[in-house]
Amino acid sequence: MLAKVNSVGLIGIDGFAVSVEVDITGGLPCFEIVGLGDAAVKEARERVRSGIKNSGYLFPSKKLIVNMAPAAMRKEGAGYDLPIAVAVTAATGQIPAPPGNTVFMGELSLDGSVNHISGILPMVIAMFERGYRDFYVPESAAREAAVVENANIYPVSRLSELFAHLRGEEQIKPYENERFEDISSANDTLLDFCDVKGQESAKRALEIAAAGNHNVLLIGPPGTGKTMLAQRMPSILPDLSFEEALEVSKIHSIAGTLNKDVPLITGRPFRNPHHTISTVGLSGGGTVPKPGELSLAHNGVLFLDELPEFKREALEVMRQPLEDGRVTISRVNATLTYPCNLMLIASMNPCKCGFLGDTKRQCTCTPNQINQYRAKISGPLLDRIDIQVEVGNVEYDDLAGREKSEPSSKIKERVNNARQIQRKRYAGYKIYSNSQLSAGMLSEFCGIDDEANNILKMAFERMGLSARAHSRILKVARTIADLAGEQDIKAEHIAEAIQYRNLDRKYFG
Repeated sequence: MLAKVNSVGLIGIDGFAVSVEVDITGGLPCFEIVGLGDAAVKEARERVRSGIKNSGYLFPSKKLIVNMAPAAMRKEGAGYDLPIAVAVTAATGQIPAPPGNTVFMGELSLDGSVNHISGILPMVIAMFERGYRDFYVPESAAREAAVVENANIYPVSRLSELFAHLRGEEQIKPYENERFEDISSANDTLLDFCDVKGQESAKRALEIAAAGNHNVLLIGPPGTGKTMLAQRMPSILPDLSFEEALEVSKIHSIAGTLNKDVPLITGRPFRNPHHTISTVGLSGGGTVPKPGELSLAHNGVLFLDELPEFKREALEVMRQPLEDGRVTISRVNATLTYPCNLMLIASMNPCKCGFLGDTKRQCTCTPNQINQYRAKISGPLLDRIDIQVEVGNVEYDDLAGREKSEPSSKIKERVNNARQIQRKRYAGYKIYSNSQLSAGMLSEFCGIDDEANNILKMAFERMGLSARAHSRILKVARTIADLAGEQDIKAEHIAEAIQYRNLDRKYFG
């Protein structure tokens, strides 16, 4: 007999339909799986055989061939166990063939229980968009899958329960969908800028960065609050929309980092990898490709503390993703693309000992040590960081003062207003912030008068700026003007934007 069951595979963050076909014929008993499956797919033979038997059903002692179409697409992971088991049992006539609009996914234990798998959310989204409506998923992943509105999600804990449901003997109730607004209300409290004493210039720079989604480099001695400032950045960023939350959650679902108790990530990610991270850990990839930290920070913040301590090859691999907003991983069978539209916040000391330029402590580095330390950050990477700001020591009076600084909620209001201006301005251009402006759009949206042009020309020649740095200054100036509610970029906006590039010359050239 022949039976077909629908399932789904993943390539990058996108799903593709997989038809699991089982044919049982006479001949010597065997169990073969074809269709370009990896080792985990091949091992499904033993899990499926034991799972069916231990669920009280018969496994055929005949020639059994499982084909996973399309055969040209690579199939990875143990998520095909459940559809194979259903197809085998349907082919033997022990259960009726499932309806054509149903999809099955899940890993089996030897006792017939159904285990959690990664990537449930993008799988359900992909098949729902193709017209499928009924999804049988592991019970532990049902809440995650139920984020997809109007999809019927059936939580399956054991193979025997699923078979009884398909035979009409018992009913598995669909998991109730949750509203995005209800999930959003469960967000954890974010750290607030009101806790930061002093550092007004740094907070101003971060406000500009949040308003235009610009990359930032914080430079200063140890203990000046660089990490404290970076950790509070998500509190002033605009809230995630439902579409953005879905994108972020899809990536984390594939990576296996999505909390089982939280079906959807509703707050902007803040990723803070250690400086010992590998190139693959940062960009993504591996034998079985997974998203890296760049993609896990999509629509959020990637914070690299002690930037020069990261491996140079790891830093250099970020250059193109920061420019394009996506990471491309090439393999023999496929090319995977993961989105990484993020804000990079990096911090570093001004020298190896950390006290160069410190008014209270003396630097012990030699000129050669200082140059070697600074040379760890390449010019092309620095060019991709829009804002570079010094974070100096905080005065005692600021620390001892009882008055709290401006709260994040006030800063966020101004950021939201600036972002709203940008959304209206770029309606129809498929961009959402000033940092995404292409070279061709600069002349249209970042025009400046003669006074501003003269200031920019003088800075360009004296500081030895690159063409990319020139465009970065214009983008930052555009954001400063938006925060001020100005339609045109004025000379003072250009002057302030140039101020955030002074470190190009002071520290790196």
